[in-house]
Amino acid sequence: MENLNVAVVGASGLVGRKILEILEERKFPVGRFFPFASAKSKGKKISFKGEDFVIDELTEDSFKGKDIDIALFAAGGSVSEKYIPLFIEEGIKVVDNSSFFRMADGVPLVIPEVNGSIITDKDMLIANPNCSTIQSVLALKPIYDKYGIDRIVYNTYQAVSGGGELALEDLYNKTNKKWKYKIANNVLAQIDVFEDNGYTKEEMKMVNETRKILEDPSLKITATAVRVPVENSHGVSCNLSLTKPFDLDELRDDLGNFPGIKVVDDIKEEIYPIPTMATGTDEVYVGRIRKDESIENGLNIWIIADNIRKGAATNAVMNSEILMGVNNDF
Repeated sequence: MENLNVAVVGASGLVGRKILEILEERKFPVGRFFPFASAKSKGKKISFKGEDFVIDELTEDSFKGKDIDIALFAAGGSVSEKYIPLFIEEGIKVVDNSSFFRMADGVPLVIPEVNGSIITDKDMLIANPNCSTIQSVLALKPIYDKYGIDRIVYNTYQAVSGGGELALEDLYNKTNKKWKYKIANNVLAQIDVFEDNGYTKEEMKMVNETRKILEDPSLKITATAVRVPVENSHGVSCNLSLTKPFDLDELRDDLGNFPGIKVVDDIKEEIYPIPTMATGTDEVYVGRIRKDESIENGLNIWIIADNIRKGAATNAVMNSEILMGVNNDF
């Protein structure tokens, strides 16, 4: 595979920096590298593959004429809205981590282990799903395929790192510059803004993105997204109504044999997924696997994953590998 000229937009942020780390870890064939960010980061240096690069400000012209092959965006929806069409006009393929294009018709919304096969060499834009959606749907996919799912109830326990650098400072310093309330020693039953139906935008992302990825627009889903005072790695409790009866041991095997999933479920030894187990890894950890005895074919599972790695950066790099024909295993 020839080396590819790669741009990272939002290179100075939490996800942007993690993307650089994952590109290096997975030996993505980077030729020339171009880090972009906002004006406040212009001129700052960032390290990649043992070399220091100066961050350039993203403008309507700063990326042109550089023969960029692919750009990974990690700079928020407004930046994606404005600049991704301009990148595509220049013939640059894009993997976008923001929510802006996720539900757009014709834009693949991809978790590589789940639906990576829908990416073609003609695609110019691939959307990365929401962090909680990624870990949840990856864990649900083998269950959905074998047993069918009638209804999903999501309850998320989302780490502070999902809110960025300022949110982490609030956690460490017990301040509340990022959100209305302090996150330290607290639990916030709000992630993103409220919509007219009483759900937050984050909750509706999980509903709509799950349906799109599983290609099941009628799937019944509800969600409550909560921010907890944990530094990194999201937790999701999933209550499921399956369409078929199931054997728990067989279902555990189905999960354990699926790419990207690690079953951690030993209640005799009080072993189950926790955030510190997942942080710094790319696996989606599944445990507390048990029948919901209140309904027919009911199932409860508990899911933990590193929201900055698997929930953002690693998923984006893996999508880039598929899009550009880089031969890497999942």
